[in-house]
Amino acid sequence: MKRTNLVLDPHLLEEALRLGGERTYSRTVGRALEDFVRRIKAGKILELQGQGLWDGDLGAMRGDAVNEARPPSGSKRRGAPRGRGAAR
Repeated sequence: MKRTNLVLDPHLLEEALRLGGERTYSRTVGRALEDFVRRIKAGKILELQGQGLWDGDLGAMRGDAVNEARPPSGSKRRGAPRGRGAAR
């Protein structure tokens, strides 16, 4: 762990502590940093969109049938109910 002194807006820190549910300021700031890093990494992934790094047909890879008849959205399927471990 790194120990440091920070100058923080006390109202913002209190609100973050209250909303985040953490017990300490240190954990609140740590959680905020984790979230910040996660968001930056996610943004970098979106920057790769359209870069041509992957070339393929996802539908074909999954085995999706283009003309497969599917029930309309919101309709219930008929047949045996599927439970845990049932084949899909």
